[in-house]
Amino acid sequence: MTKLPNARRAEVAKSKVVDYLLSNSNPQGRDKARFFLRFGFSPDRWSEFAEALKQQAVTGELTNTVVAPYGIRYQIDGTLETPDGRNPHLRTVWQIESSSSTPRLITAYPLKR
Repeated sequence: MTKLPNARRAEVAKSKVVDYLLSNSNPQGRDKARFFLRFGFSPDRWSEFAEALKQQAVTGELTNTVVAPYGIRYQIDGTLETPDGRNPHLRTVWQIESSSSTPRLITAYPLKR
């Protein structure tokens, strides 16, 4: 099984979690927020969600790689460890910019099994 390069060094920005993935007021993120909030994540404990996303990057399977204008994007499918223990199947997208070796979270969304 192929893995995300340097997955243990992956970074998740606070703004990506608080202002997008867990924000009911963000037009692009509100559906994702409804999903993630149902599993016990919350904006005031954003780092808990960030750590779960990073762990998914380490344990998940690399399912696609795309060369983008500023680097390489990696699609990872796997289980997300959640506070309530239901652990849904999730796809995350990470980018390693041309000038870096550190994966940075682009987005995350649920997958149907």
